[in-house]
This record gives sequence, structure tokens and C-alpha cells, in this order.
Amino acid sequence: MRKTLLLAAASVFALTAAAQAEVKMGVILGFTGPIESLTPDMAAGAELAMKEASESGKFLDGETITSVRADSTCVDAAAATAAAERLITSENVVSIMGADCSGVTTAIANNVGIPNGVVMISPSATSPALTTIEDNGLFFRTAPSDARQGEVLADVAMEAGIKSIAITYTNNDYGKGLADSFEAAFKAAGGEVTITAPHEDGKGDYSAEVGSLASAGGDALAVLGYVDQGGRGIMQAAIDTGAFDTFVLGDGMIGDSLLDLPGLDAAKVIGTAPGTESEDATKFAEMAKENGAQGSGPYQGESYDAAALMILAMQKAGSADRGSIAGNVMDIANAPGEQIGPGELAKALELVAAGTDIDYQGATGVEFTDVGEAKGSYKQLTIEDGAWKTVQVR
Repeated sequence: MRKTLLLAAASVFALTAAAQAEVKMGVILGFTGPIESLTPDMAAGAELAMKEASESGKFLDGETITSVRADSTCVDAAAATAAAERLITSENVVSIMGADCSGVTTAIANNVGIPNGVVMISPSATSPALTTIEDNGLFFRTAPSDARQGEVLADVAMEAGIKSIAITYTNNDYGKGLADSFEAAFKAAGGEVTITAPHEDGKGDYSAEVGSLASAGGDALAVLGYVDQGGRGIMQAAIDTGAFDTFVLGDGMIGDSLLDLPGLDAAKVIGTAPGTESEDATKFAEMAKENGAQGSGPYQGESYDAAALMILAMQKAGSADRGSIAGNVMDIANAPGEQIGPGELAKALELVAAGTDIDYQGATGVEFTDVGEAKGSYKQLTIEDGAWKTVQVR
């Protein structure tokens, strides 16, 4: 009798443990470095999807998802690779939401993610070079390529009446890729590029760089860098010296931390960043704010969607192991199927478990190309009354 009771108790314990099984998902972003003001809200976006799925009780019969964070630094490939190795080998994460900046994302994918069969979905790595990465079907991104952003940004600049422009870019894969795309598109539209020059992050003084840019001249200065590092320094030096008063910014410069730049109120600022003004985007913004998001910077929705896609891919496979994700992401992301918006993960998990096709739209209107990257939309932005304002969506 006692043996029977013990066996029964053991069975109950095993069932309870199974129902509360923990699935670890890596979140690797630049919590230090040149976009450190943006990444807390990006991480919170991804973790909101994990919380939503876990609290629904419908993910893999009651399993829960735990975020394990790591610092990509955005710029140090060796440090980022080591951080990713810890996630994969020590923490045993099933997948990675990230990384963020293009150079470290490439390093992590090539050195750690792909060799270990771990799916990565980046919310913000936009280098055109990532389109052709040899990824064995393991790398995706919910942000569109800068091949398109360059074209959109050039259109925005030309429509603003800018006929000649100086370009400076952060000296890495992201900056070079966006600069090349923007320069080609601006010239094709009839504009003149007076100079294209890289800058290094982490310097205390950018007066020499701004001096060279000013000597070349131009109606405006395109700053394709990072909001918390060299890009900010370039803008500050340009404003302080009066070298430029009109700035064209790429997505890495779009963040609330730029708004306190001394003298910015006298400058004209236009820029682009992935995003929409759809009902789903508005709903997600409200969800994010309710869950602690502090700013209006980019890539929060893309982070939520990246995590949600991996969660739903595991649900479709019926298993939370690394090999179960890659083959299901595209089916979850694209039509046909019932459309799923932000805040609807419980519904999506039920449908997927029942074998029903879904078309995950999420916060950003997810639709993947055949290589697993978002087609995407871009916000055209400006600064008015000390805040970012969306002019239109392109």
C-alpha cells in the first residue's frame, strides 16, 4: 500500500514538473555600447512575448519560457561571440532573440549559432550582407535590409529639397552597408554626394571629422551611426561649429537619448526607421508601455515579433528543442492562415496546437522574403517640440 502511495505521489510530482517545465530563450543585445539606450526596451519587447505565452498556459501543455540575457556590446565581435557561447553551452538556450548590430550578429551566427544548430532571429541587424549569409536556414530577421532603407532615406532627403549631401558612417558592417545603399540611391535620384567618410565610435572629440565633412560642403549631413556614440558626437560637433544645420539620419540614430543634444532645437532633422502606424503597431505600443517600456525608440515591436515567431515555431513542432524551430518559422510568418496580431499569442498557440494554419502579423506586419527577412515598412521621422514625430510611413 505504501509503495502504491509513493508511486502515485511520484507520478503527481512528475506531471507537475512536466507542466512547469522551463524553456530558456537567449536575448543577446548591446546592453552596453553605442545603442545601450535602445536595448532595454528591445529586450522588454521580446520578454513580453515570452511572458504572454507562458501565462497563457497553452505553450506546449503548460511549459514556461524564461529569458536569459547576454551583452553583445553591439561592436565587439569577440565579446559578443563569447556571450553567445555562454548562452548556448552553459545556459542551454533553445534559440536566440538577437543579436542587434550587424557586425556582432554576423560573428555570432557564423561562429556559434549556425555551427550549433541554433536559430537566431535578429530584430535589428540590417546589413545587406546578411541577406546572403550561409545560414543553413537558421538565421532570420524581423527588420528589413538596409538595401531598402538607403533607397527610402534618399527619397526622403530629395523630397526635402536636399540636392547635395555629405555622408559619415560608423566604420562597421552596418554603417558601410547603409552608406553604400544611400549614396547609390541619392546619386541615382540626381543628388550630389560631396564626401563619404567613416568615423570611429568611442572618441571624445569629433571636430577633425566634422572639419573634413564641412570642407566638402553640402546642403545637409547624413549621419549613419549610433545614437549613443560616434553619431551623437558628430552631430554635436557639427552643431557647435555651425558646420551643418540639417541632418539626415539612419535608424541607428533614432532614439530618445538624442533629444537632449544641446542645440538640437535649432537644427532640422529628418530620418527613417523600420516601423508602421498600423492598428497593430499602436496596440503593441500600448502593451509595451503597460509592461514598462520607457522610450519610443525603434525595434521594440521587431523584438516582440522575433520572440513570438520562435515560440510559435516550437508550438507547431510540438517540441522545445533547437532542431524544432527552423523548419517552422516561415510557415508561421507567412500566409496562408488566420492572421495573428500582438497580444494574441494565446489564440495563436491554440490554433497551432489544433493544426490550424496561422499568418503571424504581430506588431510589425511580419512578412518574410524567401531568405527569411522582413520586407518591412519605414517611418519617415522628424523632431518637433522636442519629440520624434512620424511624418508618414513608406
